[in-house]
Amino acid sequence: MNSDPEKFLSFSEEVKYALSDSKPVVALESTIISHGMPYPQNYETAYKIENTVRENGSVPATIALLNGKIKIGLNNSEIEFISKESGILKASRRDIPVIISQKLNAATTVSATMICAALAGIKIFATGGIGGVHRNAQNTFDISADLTELSQTNVAVVSAGVKSILDIGLTLEYLETMGVPVIGYKTGEFPAFYTRESGFKVNYKLDSPGEIADAIKTKWDLGLSGGVIIANPIPEEYSMDKNKIEKAIDEALKEADAKGIKGKEVTPFLLSQIKSITEGKSLEANIQLVLNNAKLAAEISNKY
Repeated sequence: MNSDPEKFLSFSEEVKYALSDSKPVVALESTIISHGMPYPQNYETAYKIENTVRENGSVPATIALLNGKIKIGLNNSEIEFISKESGILKASRRDIPVIISQKLNAATTVSATMICAALAGIKIFATGGIGGVHRNAQNTFDISADLTELSQTNVAVVSAGVKSILDIGLTLEYLETMGVPVIGYKTGEFPAFYTRESGFKVNYKLDSPGEIADAIKTKWDLGLSGGVIIANPIPEEYSMDKNKIEKAIDEALKEADAKGIKGKEVTPFLLSQIKSITEGKSLEANIQLVLNNAKLAAEISNKY
């Protein structure tokens, strides 16, 4: 059976010309727009992220599944649509075929964005934080599809580590088992999304976008399939107090458990609760770390 994924791809003019001219392009997910933040911050943040990529010499390609197509690069009306529309689905690997065949609308998670970026020939992807092994996963088996995608799809992901609502130690163990390199940008410690510290180490510390680009290219030139994580700590001035965040997470986890919230609904619920508990400071931190990741991804893409 012959596959033909290109028939499902639809490129914006900006991205199409950039790829045809071999210009640097950075993939961006859309779940942060539809599910990660409230309106209008999500809409405003989407534009700030895209502009940050442009200001640092690359072309942004925000990705979503719209009306039966994989959209590689969204226009103004499409970004506004997924910012405001309440029925936008959240697509992971398992969801893509049904959403496309039924011509539904969905934002892409890290795993789905990696798949779509790879189909489009985009190698560098900026997000906020990747998914991981959830706390109590030994009982729930709740492990993000992001991790298995990283083990098999050739896209490098710039993130501020993993959200501290997860079990960071088990997440790093899983990535080691899957052979996914975890590179810290100017840090030997794996960041924990809202905070620069987690108590866990990265595999390697590299201090320039050029060094990171060389490591990524070498991996794939060797025929070693799978992604790379570039762990980029939140800027110091926006980093939150580790103990305060842990307390907020514990409170939010107890409430989620009491309300029977499970699966992919857990993360947006926890982030919403943490935002409330931290009086909105977590949302500002979230925005700033994504912008920081977009900047680094653009710089790496320029060197790749």
